[in-house]
Amino acid sequence: MTQKKIHIDEKKLQHQYGYRFIKRLFDVVASSVAVVILSPVFLIIAIAIKVNDPAGPVFYTQTRVGKDGKSFKMFKFRSMVTNADELLEKLRDQNEVEGAMFKMKEDPRITKVGKFIRKYSLDELPQLLNVVGGSMSIVGPRPPLPYEVKEYTDYDRQRLMVKPGATGMWQVGGRNALSFDQMVELDLTYINERSVWLDLKIMFETVKVMIKPNAAY
Repeated sequence: MTQKKIHIDEKKLQHQYGYRFIKRLFDVVASSVAVVILSPVFLIIAIAIKVNDPAGPVFYTQTRVGKDGKSFKMFKFRSMVTNADELLEKLRDQNEVEGAMFKMKEDPRITKVGKFIRKYSLDELPQLLNVVGGSMSIVGPRPPLPYEVKEYTDYDRQRLMVKPGATGMWQVGGRNALSFDQMVELDLTYINERSVWLDLKIMFETVKVMIKPNAAY
């Protein structure tokens, strides 16, 4: 598949003052309210994780790369065994996604509870704390891992021109069924076309995907 070339207008991004203000205000208010409302869900998931694997922590923090290539700690509910990062090196040759990203449908590192919460994107809920803190937005490109960014071309690095999101066009547009190049294309399309209305549309589609998952694993 030939990758469609999309180039970001950096000057346009810098002058989206009104949009950036509204987006940040909405991020803080919406994510703060969501954390309070979803606190019972957080508790249920935390209990399930501890029952399934008592020795491991409930939350998993991972270094991701955000806007302008700055690293930050991203929060998730732990869905894998505690030594998942160590086991990754042994599984790299079984990667099912082309490009600078690792995905494996039957990943042996995923716990029983983890498989369920990943299917319905519940493992992503703690990222609302990242949104409140400002390292992420509710909607934006998928936050990549440092080793993935090392393999990026200059074209791919355009994804890092805005804050990463807890959800985005990649998540609602096919998720793990997409190739790396297709993910980049969706993210760059979002960056070029982003608006309040597009963000609201993606959030609405995200709720639908959580109810009826689309290739999440």
